[in-house]
Amino acid sequence: MKIMSFNTQHCLNFLEQKVDYDIMARAIEDVGADIVGLNEMYDEGSAFGAQTQKLSEKCSLKNHYFAKACELDNEGTYGNGFLSRYKIVEARTILIPDPEPRAYNGYYETRCILKARLENGYTVLVVHFGLNPDEQKNAVKTILEHLENEKCILMGDFNITPDNPLLAPIKERMRDTSIGFCENKPSFPSDKPKIKIDYIFVSPDIEVVSADIPEIIASDHRPHIAEI
Repeated sequence: MKIMSFNTQHCLNFLEQKVDYDIMARAIEDVGADIVGLNEMYDEGSAFGAQTQKLSEKCSLKNHYFAKACELDNEGTYGNGFLSRYKIVEARTILIPDPEPRAYNGYYETRCILKARLENGYTVLVVHFGLNPDEQKNAVKTILEHLENEKCILMGDFNITPDNPLLAPIKERMRDTSIGFCENKPSFPSDKPKIKIDYIFVSPDIEVVSADIPEIIASDHRPHIAEI
């Protein structure tokens, strides 16, 4: 099974700076993904409409789900999306608690985890971490509460680099698929990537066949892919 984690920046073509479902669909099809976790997607009620559904219609992954994290001012419903070749048996949205009080002066945004169970027995969690450490701590805590011990996949834009100690409790329970990289592979920004902030983790029972961050410039992030 081929997995793809892809922050699409609401399907914005990075080079042309316009919403472009075709280039995002080509990126998905080019890597042969069977399941895709999507970050920064709008849904119905926004100016862009149901982007997860629109992207599903453009590619071969016809099963889809959107998880609402928040309503962005003047822009609409926003969150994570999921595309799958396999039937989605159950899916739900898990909100990550907002920090109270806010300990930093940076930008805050309510985040969520998309959790889906597939007909092949796998459970998939798609997440997009906040930018501030207190948001990120809440995200890790919430993830740990909802991981499954077997046939579990966790992916998304974590907004932290691999050396961040916040990843330690996740790495204790899951395997980072980047062990399959043959060299250092940054994911952001897509034209000249400098840092790795996108991840795919799998439960210990899952064999990682390969992993990569291909040189695809579609969104502002390069996609992270893995074969299991």
